[in-house]
Amino acid sequence: MAIKDLNLSAKTTIDGFMNGINKSTVKGAGLEFSQYRSYQPGDDLRSLDWKMFARSDRYYIRESEVETNISIRFLVDASASMNHSDGDVTKIEYSRYLTACLAYLANLQGDAIGLYIFKNAELFSMAAKQDYQHLARLFFQLEQIKPEGKFTKPIHYKEIFAGTQKRELLVFVTDLYQTDNEIFNLLDTLNTLRHEIVVFHVVSRNEMELDFKGYTAFEDLETGETIQIDLAKARTDYKNKLNLYLEDTRIKMLDRRIYYRMVFTNEPLDEALRDFLKQRNKQRI
Repeated sequence: MAIKDLNLSAKTTIDGFMNGINKSTVKGAGLEFSQYRSYQPGDDLRSLDWKMFARSDRYYIRESEVETNISIRFLVDASASMNHSDGDVTKIEYSRYLTACLAYLANLQGDAIGLYIFKNAELFSMAAKQDYQHLARLFFQLEQIKPEGKFTKPIHYKEIFAGTQKRELLVFVTDLYQTDNEIFNLLDTLNTLRHEIVVFHVVSRNEMELDFKGYTAFEDLETGETIQIDLAKARTDYKNKLNLYLEDTRIKMLDRRIYYRMVFTNEPLDEALRDFLKQRNKQRI
């Protein structure tokens, strides 16, 4: 994250992550020839290569590489709570970096990528396309994000995300801070479209541990409301309630068949990238 240029930082991260990993292909019916293999009982007879049979007097199946490209839309929470920081890193900075790396990886895999930014009763949308110039435009829009206000109210979401009959992969990067269940209302709307949904829940260590020192007042970044807290007395009760909230969130995601993972702003992206590839491969099969 010390590299301020998103394009360069994403490329550096993904190059390191993909080092030694060769691009895999799925074999099946397609246009581009891949290889021959011996016939097995139950194989589709239409795939038999009769010319190979004439030359070798043995049955061979002609395999091809199938198209594995999919459409991936990245949804980024840009409400004011994403300005929360732990040390020098804010949630939005980490989310920007995470989204840029995922988009770079998706583009590398040949996928169409789109970007949707939710903030302060607004929704920025950039339709999914597959080319490097589009990726550069996505990086530019990520760099322009300035979190403010509350999360966008769920208006016309279904119309926006129902533009295709094909199932897509929706990757939602958020801190799940909401006041009236608006984020889960959005997820419920997206679920009706039968897309595959991945939620990366961005959290910081200081909000998990409440390890602030010298603080007695806390301010809600979205409403401006402040409360006075005796940290010594509140820490245990806070952690208990937080654990209940996180367990409730996990169950809600599970009930909706949404893939859910917490990511900490002080941790590298390796696991998040692996999870993304797993869900991408699940979507393309």
